[in-house]
Amino acid sequence: MNPIVTVQEAVTAFADFLEPTNAELDAIEQEMPVILADVDLLDAHIVTLDRTPTEVDDRRIRRARRRALAARVALVNRAANASLPGGAA
Repeated sequence: MNPIVTVQEAVTAFADFLEPTNAELDAIEQEMPVILADVDLLDAHIVTLDRTPTEVDDRRIRRARRRALAARVALVNRAANASLPGGAA
């Protein structure tokens, strides 16, 4: 029987480098409304997978699609405003 050798030291030697940086966490936080809107849209689609969508289902999907699009537009606008140099000439 061969002994099982642990590789914890090899695995945890770079544990500090595996954690997300503050910049990455900030980026995730800024994108969270888009992520949540996409989850709502997926939920609306999942509900209709095993049946024919009703009018209420169609409205729910349309609303979720509009929210997802609005969240993306808001994210792009925030990024554009952040990258523009200050003030009017």
